[in-house]
Amino acid sequence: GATVVRDAIAHAADAGAQLIVTLGGTGLSPRDETPEATWPLITRELPGIAEALRATARDRVPTAVLSRGLAGIIDRPGRGAPSLVVNLAGSPGAARDGVALLAPLIPHILDQLRGGDHPS
Repeated sequence: GATVVRDAIAHAADAGAQLIVTLGGTGLSPRDETPEATWPLITRELPGIAEALRATARDRVPTAVLSRGLAGIIDRPGRGAPSLVVNLAGSPGAARDGVALLAPLIPHILDQLRGGDHPS
């Protein structure tokens, strides 16, 4: 359940993972606990990413708006550099759309997490 997912995310962050992506567990069923596992670890939420992930698919798959996935930064001082964590829905289409949305953003986000300057 949520404890296993939370521990896996925390372990990845502590090991220095700059990007942590989860697949599945973002729906409405009682077993869908990925957001609850992720939330306690996030120090800064990135709601625009989660909103964009839902919006990307909603015209084709109206139930995409039911995804409860989160996105944010995990900053655990003394345990490695900050990490970006994103919860993607588990369907192949959602994963494909999520990666397509994230790919151009990741270099900028990781640069910012390393202290890079904002572009002018």
